[in-house]
Amino acid sequence: MKAAFQGVHGAYSELASKQLLGQSIATLPCESFQDVFDAVAAGKAARGILPIENSLAGSIHQNYDLLLARKLHIVGEAYLKVEHVLMCHPSTSLSAIRQVRSHPQALAQCSHFFAKTKRIKAAPYFDTAGAAESLVQEAPKDIGAIASSYAAGLYGLKVLKRNLQNSADNFTRFLAVAKLPLPKTAGGAGFKTSIAFMPKRNAVGSLHAVLGVFAERGIDLFKIESRPNPLSPFEYWFYADLAGSPADPAVAPALKKLAGLTSDLRILGGYPRATRTSGTARAAGAAVPVKPRR
Repeated sequence: MKAAFQGVHGAYSELASKQLLGQSIATLPCESFQDVFDAVAAGKAARGILPIENSLAGSIHQNYDLLLARKLHIVGEAYLKVEHVLMCHPSTSLSAIRQVRSHPQALAQCSHFFAKTKRIKAAPYFDTAGAAESLVQEAPKDIGAIASSYAAGLYGLKVLKRNLQNSADNFTRFLAVAKLPLPKTAGGAGFKTSIAFMPKRNAVGSLHAVLGVFAERGIDLFKIESRPNPLSPFEYWFYADLAGSPADPAVAPALKKLAGLTSDLRILGGYPRATRTSGTARAAGAAVPVKPRR
């Protein structure tokens, strides 16, 4: 099995793919999230690994929009603990560093370090692992990078400081997408279903009615979020994650009733639910093989 991810080798998304699918998984770096979807749709990769939300920075809206626009299915998820590492070329040292490259979000998550170390300036870069790779290519004496310890080891860089992030409890949720959905089996509390729906326009209390479908059946909603409908100004799609698989005895009739209360309903995927406890994370949905299209 091969997994496509956005970024270069050493990216957190590649690390998440190994957490989900095993350390020996083959990986395919892609330039953009769109390219990840294209790689899976074209059969170049069996899975696409996508960050969907961070516990500090919130949702990655571009990927929510792509899930709606493209015909792929969510088949697994992982919570990856984000541990930012300050690194440099082996030929330099911390005292020589005057600038540190990384993705803007990673730099923001390490703002306390920059506030305390005034001589070192943050330099936005397109990717965390790309910043690490650039140190190998350029061998600068006064520039470091913030990325994962995995990236530091992959590129043979010197680790200067670990756990640079402001919050020790920093996790990113990743999704695995595939051409085909998982088989429809009842999964109970160990499963999660992601849906997208649009309430009926000009129907008073339509969103309340939709939420009531789940409340009446005792179905937990883990998350609900709205996104603009690009085809109709000031209308909104709602994304929701709920407990159980689409085949569960409570979920299946709820989705059927929901279809009558919405102008559009998409089931984005039913998949094993990953869990997170303090300081640890677990992936789910890794072991299911991809069935070829007929």
